Amino acid sequence: MTYTTAALVGATGGAGTTRTTLEIAVVLAADGADVAVLDAAYATQGLGGYLSGRLDPDLTSLVTDRPETPLSAGLVEFETGGAGSVACCPADAPFERLARAKTVESARRFEARIEEAATAFDHVLVDVPPLASNPAVAAATGCERVGLVAPDGDRGRDATARLRERLADVGTGADVHVVTRGDADEPGVDVVLPGTEASAPACLTDERYGRSVASLAALLVERDVGDAVASDGLLGGVGEMIRRR
Repeated sequence: MTYTTAALVGATGGAGTTRTTLEIAVVLAADGADVAVLDAAYATQGLGGYLSGRLDPDLTSLVTDRPETPLSAGLVEFETGGAGSVACCPADAPFERLARAKTVESARRFEARIEEAATAFDHVLVDVPPLASNPAVAAATGCERVGLVAPDGDRGRDATARLRERLADVGTGADVHVVTRGDADEPGVDVVLPGTEASAPACLTDERYGRSVASLAALLVERDVGDAVASDGLLGGVGEMIRRR
């Protein structure tokens, strides 16, 4: 069974959740999927930093002032060169609207936006901060799959234990556990993403990193992306095209 919706939840700030979410989306697009990435990390608004152009309406606007506006109006294409596509809906808002976007009513609208995206895309990935707000909880409980993202080291391990407790408190759990910027496998961890010096999307230019992201994508949504990471597959071809630019 292939899953459509997945939340990537950071165990702590600085875990690399936004980038990991985007890298997974690029791998899936390289395999031919059309992917939507929604931003539940309202406070940091990191997804917008990977995009160019006008970010209006942003996601907070679509769950507060413009609930009747189609999600498509807020989507910004992230160019990958793959057979599929990645469309992002970032948060880019002043504090006043951020506060209103965190209400229970707006969180319900956020969950409805996930469902709306699921009708138009092969996969929907949600970038979720540590569970401390209504939209974060709505994303974690409203998606079919949950990926727990933690940094390597003691800080990540401590934060992972806390996040697992919070996930249980809201009636869900982690289906996949990924550690970022790690060097070796750890007990209980499904995928370790190595550090990389390449800019995003590094999965297209850093072979070791790309294969790890592909493993994570396959586990998270249970989609066979093997053709995308073969030596003569899509990732290799797209990466070569990017290097020539």
